[in-house]
Amino acid sequence: MASVTNTHGEDGIEALFDRQLEVGLQHGAQLVVYDGTERVVDLAGGTTGPDGEATTPDTRHLIWSCTKPLVGTCVHQLVEDGQIAYDDPVVDHWPSFDRGDEQKQEVTVRHVLSHQTGMPTSPLDGDPAAWGDWEGIVDTMEQQELQDEPGTTAAYHTMSYGWLVGELVRQVTGTRIEEYAAENVFEPLGLDQTSVGVRDGRPETVADVAGFDIFDRCRDPTEGLVDLTPEDAAGLGNSPGVLQSVVPAANGISTARDLGKFFACMANGGALDGTRLLEPETVDKATELQIETADDGTLSRPMRYAMGYWRGGAVSDLFGTLSSPETFGHVGLGSVVAWADPTTNLTFAYVCNGIREESYEHAARVNQLADAVYQVYGN
Repeated sequence: MASVTNTHGEDGIEALFDRQLEVGLQHGAQLVVYDGTERVVDLAGGTTGPDGEATTPDTRHLIWSCTKPLVGTCVHQLVEDGQIAYDDPVVDHWPSFDRGDEQKQEVTVRHVLSHQTGMPTSPLDGDPAAWGDWEGIVDTMEQQELQDEPGTTAAYHTMSYGWLVGELVRQVTGTRIEEYAAENVFEPLGLDQTSVGVRDGRPETVADVAGFDIFDRCRDPTEGLVDLTPEDAAGLGNSPGVLQSVVPAANGISTARDLGKFFACMANGGALDGTRLLEPETVDKATELQIETADDGTLSRPMRYAMGYWRGGAVSDLFGTLSSPETFGHVGLGSVVAWADPTTNLTFAYVCNGIREESYEHAARVNQLADAVYQVYGN
């Protein structure tokens, strides 16, 4: 059964959370819900892996692409500080960025944050052995040619988003992205279990990722992190080398408590518990819809992008069937989902350690929980 701190005693949410664990949708999970600035649901249950210990609220998990809004906040902070502007060409701050293609001079910071650079993939995506070499990553990104004209199409930057954001931050501040995020986002807000990659040398303390066998799934998936099967993705997610690399788009380490606190902060104008990460005007800009597409060039489905966030209102946003188009959040491989809905003042953060089929089973379990939360707190 889940360990729970549920100040309003809504047994239905806890029962559904427990039921998903009991039927084997994942080995372990965490769920946190904020109503405004108050954390009203805090659940943890199951185990850290097939033979693991009990999952607690402090169990760290790989959060995959939910890393993206965390590191994107670093860029938004630099905009507030006047060190960078959304419509600046990237080459203004990273002069050698266009080394492989002069058209990259047209790529702006806004394009990077909203998946419109024209370079959604890179040769590095399927080469995890290269992910520990930041200088090599930068060299590859500089030499890469564009696939599309900047600003003309939306295509999810599964991996390149993080390397572009990370090097932008380093070029502007002289500080590596994992250090800048820790000093300016995680530590000020008290996100004690959050980091870009495992920074304490203890990858074994992160919950194991389970890739469920094909007979446990509805069909074999063809999308997700560099088109990996769940088994292969789990192998990456459990690799000490990958966990300890700096992959700012995909290897954040966190908990539902920390993710929930971060999104509650953004939902409340960039401040929570006396700590301000961003001004309200910057949060509005960061979460404003930038581009909408009926057929995302990477994900092959409708998508709505803000700057560092997905926006609600797409048919497969995984924010619950009752969410509003004003919702902003993000999704990570394996049903890691976090969002805030300004129309109800609700924040939702769900973390688990089981990878299943993206378009059906992930949506089914996450949307069930999200809808239960709306039914209790959404009025």
